[in-house]
Amino acid sequence: MTIEQLAKQLGNAIKGDERMVRFNKAKEAFEADVALGRMAIEFEIQQKALANEYAKAERDEALITSIQKRAQELYDTITSSDLYKEMIAAEEDVNKLMNEVNSIITTEITGQAPCTHDCSTCGGHCHH
Repeated sequence: MTIEQLAKQLGNAIKGDERMVRFNKAKEAFEADVALGRMAIEFEIQQKALANEYAKAERDEALITSIQKRAQELYDTITSSDLYKEMIAAEEDVNKLMNEVNSIITTEITGQAPCTHDCSTCGGHCHH
């Protein structure tokens, strides 16, 4: 087998892993929520309006404060939603999986495990 074929096989295994499946379902649910989608669009618009106001030579501080307040309200509502929290938790699990996979690959290539700064993983031989 070539490296490319092995990489494709690994990619398919990761795609089928329960952590990746959970993340994809959580992301789809988050993106399918109409109310959250509208808030996300409005948040982006508020961010652009804020950037435009900051770019002006003479800024309207009251407008900036108003935009910031609304953007923060939207952000807080989005990030406190159960759908968002589930998506982020699932994404963290996928990131851990990818870090583990990368660590294994690096170890196989170099013959040495990367330093985790947790001496219990290697017995303190890395002398970080």
